[in-house]
Amino acid sequence: MTYQQTLDYLYQQLPMFQRVGAAGYKPGLERTEQLAAALGNPERRLHCVHVAGTNGKGSSSHLLAAVLQAAGYRVGLYTSPHLKEFMERIKVNGQDLAPDYLVAWVARWRGLFDEVQPSFFEMCVALAFDYFTAEQVDVAVVEVGLGGRLDSTNIIRPLVSLITNISYDHQALLGDTLPQIASEKAGIIKPGVPAIISQTQLEVQAVFEQKAAQEQAPLLLADQHYRVTLLREPAPDEATQLLRVDHDGRLYLDELELGLVGDYQRLNLPGVLATLDELRRQGFELPEAAVREGLREVGRLTGFRGRWTVLGRRPLVVCDTGHNEAGIRFITGQLARLPYRRLHFVLGVVNDKDMSKMLALLPKEATYYFCQANIPRALPAGELASQAAAVGLVGQEWGPVPAAVAAARAAAAPEDVVFIGGSTFVVAEVEGL
Repeated sequence: MTYQQTLDYLYQQLPMFQRVGAAGYKPGLERTEQLAAALGNPERRLHCVHVAGTNGKGSSSHLLAAVLQAAGYRVGLYTSPHLKEFMERIKVNGQDLAPDYLVAWVARWRGLFDEVQPSFFEMCVALAFDYFTAEQVDVAVVEVGLGGRLDSTNIIRPLVSLITNISYDHQALLGDTLPQIASEKAGIIKPGVPAIISQTQLEVQAVFEQKAAQEQAPLLLADQHYRVTLLREPAPDEATQLLRVDHDGRLYLDELELGLVGDYQRLNLPGVLATLDELRRQGFELPEAAVREGLREVGRLTGFRGRWTVLGRRPLVVCDTGHNEAGIRFITGQLARLPYRRLHFVLGVVNDKDMSKMLALLPKEATYYFCQANIPRALPAGELASQAAAVGLVGQEWGPVPAAVAAARAAAAPEDVVFIGGSTFVVAEVEGL
């Protein structure tokens, strides 16, 4: 098969949760374990960092990979979903998986897929572990796809587990309460393996403490030890934020440049730094210079994008993949501090989320451009417009994402702001990202 035929086979033959929703979700580790066994259990030959959470796990995974790369290690990075191309999911030192490798790998193992009938994600996980082993990476940073306990990535025994944040998302699959969701995320905590929680949340703290005690795993609540302070408010179009970090009451990193400017990155950073310190304790050489370079140059080192990314100036055009209640709350807080005459908001969502809480957070003074991404799971723009109107949001239905973005940019004056978001899949269709 050609590369495109290979992708078509993967998307059509194997359910893909990100595209179709719950129909593509196959909980449990049995099929992943079958695939891994057939491949010779490559995951057992990897040194891994496992990252879960509702918000922040993608950013944290890329920040960890960037620092490890800056320190001279050969780093595998597995994340999902991709923004533009499938190959973005699997990287070694910031370089995407090669199309030729994917074609040959699928051709080699297609008979196994027909026998095991894995989900799309299970196949991706097996591919990543096999590739990282073939590439002889020093360490692999592995982001959970959905949940944790039953996620395909959970066949690994990592060096350290990091859980970033718990918020409402995928309730139909993970539970309706924060403790239920946290319990699924806590499933990545392994016997005796250090576990780090980025953000103390009183509603779920006991869930992590009980799981860690059960597994006899050392537990660290990172934000109780690492305090992050913004030294100055970044300009609207700045690509970095300047921070001070204190550790247990003492200056740890002064004038630290972080190459991700979303406010929420300051909640991710304690977990990232605590994870790096744990890796130091396990023998990794991570000098301060590498930490500073990795955190500053995360975009260049890993190809990370889509988190408060500036796409244009005059008017300021920004996109962000935040797509649940907690993510939207941070985005609206950031938008509220921007100077503008009018706010143009390009909004699209998926059809399996409870939109009421998200829509209630959005600024009512903005002009909305309702759209739908080109995936089966997208909520039709007309339905989104109706739900938005019910909570007082005013705008127009535009259908495809490119049409909505073009309309917003055409209507915006130089002193306006255009924001594009609501879904990873909306951001993925933005030109110039």
